Amino acid sequence: MSPLPASSRSPRPRTAPQRRPQPPREGGPKPPGRRRPRRGGRAVTTLSVLVLASAGIGHAVVSSLDAGIDRVDPFRDMKNRPEAGHGTNILLVGTDGREELGARERRKYRLGGAPCNCTDTIMIVHISEDRERASVVSLPRDSYAMTPAHTDQVSGEEHEGHPVKLNAAYAEGGPQLTVRTVEKMTRVKIDHYLELDFTSFMKTVDVVGGVELCTSEPLKDSHTGLDLPAGRHTLEGGEALQYVRARHVDGAADLSRIRRQQHFMAALVDRATSSGILLNPMKFRDVTRAVLGSVRADKGFGTDEMLDLGRAMRTFSPASSEFTTVPLGTAVRTVKGIGSTVKWDPEKSENIFRALREDEPLSAQSSPDAARRVPVDPRQIRVQVENGTETKGLGRRVDAALAATGFRTTNVPVNAADRSVERTVVAYDPRWDRSAKSLAAALPGSELRAVNGQGATLKVIAGGDFEKVRKVRARDPGKDEFGVVRGDEVGCS
Repeated sequence: MSPLPASSRSPRPRTAPQRRPQPPREGGPKPPGRRRPRRGGRAVTTLSVLVLASAGIGHAVVSSLDAGIDRVDPFRDMKNRPEAGHGTNILLVGTDGREELGARERRKYRLGGAPCNCTDTIMIVHISEDRERASVVSLPRDSYAMTPAHTDQVSGEEHEGHPVKLNAAYAEGGPQLTVRTVEKMTRVKIDHYLELDFTSFMKTVDVVGGVELCTSEPLKDSHTGLDLPAGRHTLEGGEALQYVRARHVDGAADLSRIRRQQHFMAALVDRATSSGILLNPMKFRDVTRAVLGSVRADKGFGTDEMLDLGRAMRTFSPASSEFTTVPLGTAVRTVKGIGSTVKWDPEKSENIFRALREDEPLSAQSSPDAARRVPVDPRQIRVQVENGTETKGLGRRVDAALAATGFRTTNVPVNAADRSVERTVVAYDPRWDRSAKSLAAALPGSELRAVNGQGATLKVIAGGDFEKVRKVRARDPGKDEFGVVRGDEVGCS
């Protein structure tokens, strides 16, 4: 693993060996005539390397891929940094990079105008010390931020700390000022830095064969050209870029866009890890050739670190990941010279960042009574309840509890043909599989059972294991900026 300074907390058992800290390497100007690096999809390339490493592919193969990664030193000369905790924190940023696309593509995907030289997406990705969980926290680009004192990378002018939108820190001081600003705001020590742009994003999606996403309602954005009807879609590079860039689908603007980005990231991980692409050396070679040369990463994230982390993450899957957005306060703050900004809720955001520092699940920070998010609104799901036991009144209890959660029950429960059911069953027509999974989420431990030709009404056969109905609600990424969702909860399945 990448070295982490010693923590004052009691040590925990580790699944991967620690390496001795190495002194920071000095950076310098790039040699004259060197082509400007194309920043991009190597975040996914690095994921590919980790998956390949976990499959047992050797050091030489990974070393050859590592040699092509463009390096940056965002930690040079940094002082007074936060104390390191357990696990690994990666700052993942998405930059504009539209100048790398041809004129035809820029017109097609509504990428007019000049690039902003700023970060369009900012996320902290935390890999737990036991390598069993990835926690992703999105930081809205319009967040009110106060930079540390720094030198402007364009003008060379010395700046005292001053207010900016968070995404503007990159324009003034590049990766280093971005890392310093994020660390100052969160008190989370960043261990690694990864940067990607529009070009590499599109290329990565294309080489994995597209990514499947589902939406319960139409998504249309005139600014990006996004126009998706409700339903299941396989998005290729350009369409995927429209999906993750759209900010005018509804009134929630950036918060809605952030949630779609999180959903897309989970779906991309699912595609990459479930399709076999990354476990086939020849296919993997084709993928990496397509995306190498378009990413930047910090100097410390090398071959040995990738191999250690990859081997430790052999069982990693979308279910191992969790996503949230830093909780925001209610007021929008308008700042002279920079415009409207959003302020973080001090108490709730500190709970999130404390969880990262202490290597705890983000889900533990949510209210235990919080409703679980599901892909289909319970009010759209028709349910017939059957009592599969000899317990009198069980059917009525289940029907009433489901109705209280929002499901459209018949209000007329009946006895099942089989009265010896031990495990509660959700029977459904395969055409309504997303509704079935939404219903099953409200019945912890229930069994999903496909029944061809059953029709639009779902059936719940209450078994002896029934204890309670869990609160669920439709995922509404625009109207609730705080809430944790697992990677396996956002896909079509």
